[in-house]
Amino acid sequence: MVKLNFSRELRLLTPVHFKYVFEQPFRASTPEITILARPNQLTHPRLGLTVAKKHLKRAHDRNRIKRLCRESFRLLQHNLPNYDFVVVAKKGIARLDNPTFYQHLDKLWHRHIRLAQKS
Repeated sequence: MVKLNFSRELRLLTPVHFKYVFEQPFRASTPEITILARPNQLTHPRLGLTVAKKHLKRAHDRNRIKRLCRESFRLLQHNLPNYDFVVVAKKGIARLDNPTFYQHLDKLWHRHIRLAQKS
């Protein structure tokens, strides 16, 4: 049985992990979201999130975006390549409702899957 949890080992936790991804990433983006990725040496993908106060002033709005990103990653984690991913929220993200946001994320995850298969 496949586990669909989001444990601590699936998260980018330290600034060093984030810095590694930001150095030379593969990018997939829409006007509201960018997902950066870099291969890791582990047997599973990991996720990091950056949602700035600049784009979402209220904490509950930032938390909604993070919650949706984690849920999307959790459900697709076994289809994703062994990469470290960082989801970056950009201007205009607050205007997206949940179904539209999921569609954008799904499109970006599949783009990263295709990029990983090519390289």
